Amino acid sequence: MIGSRWEIDNRIASFPRSVYLSKSMTARGGKMLRIMHKVGHEIVAWDEEALVHLPPETFFSRRISPTGIKHVSHLFAWGQDNADLWRQYPKLSPEIPIHITGNPRGDMLRPEMRDFYAKEIRELHQAYGDFILINTNVNHVNAFYPHQNLFMPVKRPGEEPRFGKAARGMSREFAEGLRAHKQAVFNDFKQLIPSLAETFPDRTLIVRPHPTENHEVYRKISATCERVRVINEGSVVPWLLAAKVLVHNGCTTGVEAYAMRVPSITYRKSVNEYYDNGFYRLPNLLSHQCFNFEELRLTMDKIFNDELGAAGGEERQSSIDHYLAAQDGPLACERIVDVLEKMMQGRPDLPKPALLDWLEGWSIANGRRLVKGLWSYLPNNHNRMEFQRHRFPGISLDALNEKIARIQQLLGEDNKFKVEQLSDVLFQIRA
Repeated sequence: MIGSRWEIDNRIASFPRSVYLSKSMTARGGKMLRIMHKVGHEIVAWDEEALVHLPPETFFSRRISPTGIKHVSHLFAWGQDNADLWRQYPKLSPEIPIHITGNPRGDMLRPEMRDFYAKEIRELHQAYGDFILINTNVNHVNAFYPHQNLFMPVKRPGEEPRFGKAARGMSREFAEGLRAHKQAVFNDFKQLIPSLAETFPDRTLIVRPHPTENHEVYRKISATCERVRVINEGSVVPWLLAAKVLVHNGCTTGVEAYAMRVPSITYRKSVNEYYDNGFYRLPNLLSHQCFNFEELRLTMDKIFNDELGAAGGEERQSSIDHYLAAQDGPLACERIVDVLEKMMQGRPDLPKPALLDWLEGWSIANGRRLVKGLWSYLPNNHNRMEFQRHRFPGISLDALNEKIARIQQLLGEDNKFKVEQLSDVLFQIRA
């Protein structure tokens, strides 16, 4: 089963006992992991945000639920840094093995997988030429819904703002400092986009906001700039490979661009060393760093004239090697499957849960599904279908089959698969 976590979680009590691969272990997700355990699923996990992560104390309070992690049997780390981070967590059982496998997102950055995106890259070049890709990462202050920001909007002047969803697990001091820094970066990019459009009038600028950002401010800018487009379609990888240069500030795409040798610039007009070094060090380190617009312009001129390529050097390569495993050799997904196969050896089926546990889990899961469904009708709720489709727009059966065929061709395998569409965001793939 593969698809939207929201959809899978809603149906979790109706699936046969399975191995559930969780993309996170947050407090909200921890409640679901407890339900899954009670109905008989075995849980393994990675953390989608552990490649570019917050300082350990804040990361633990935001990203790891003590309730959830005790139901996890295996952890898959992006690299050595991720494994070292988890081992600092005081409530991690020493019995949970940490496997440094890399992550399947990293697989799609490897040279042997580039042709997977060949068609998309050709189409992007035809549509936009050698474009400038601007990836924004200010969802902490420009979220899809206001309550998803670090702080909620105040109702009265002088009122102290309450925490929003993005501040979960942060101290007030840390959240206020991060808000000030991210707002400064947001303001910088609002000025940067029209300035770049004016400076490079022959280049198209593609603005790709973070998946949970509100696009409205960028659409207003694009309405006044002829060659600015606001687009957040599909995987970022083909957009990176098709772009002449990436511009960002502290965005994971800076790491992805470096791995694929795509020229990347981090625009650091506003600098806060505490957050930049404690949170965004890796993507900024792996990019050319520019601290004002003139420096940025000169760097981009060199890239456009093929005088400068992707950032390089031993320090950068050493850093990415520490953070990202499986850059060569077996793919990360192959390493993960190896672990799963060994885990299931001698177990033709997962053990049945106790009847009372199963009944409790089934009741909570279905009650949760009902409540979430009702909440989805409330305004500004993250369960609303408009937000779910904003960040997970779905895929057709034909498109998924075509992607599977492309991967098989690249890997030189010819196993036959049967793909069944359960909804527009949920599929079952069988041998």
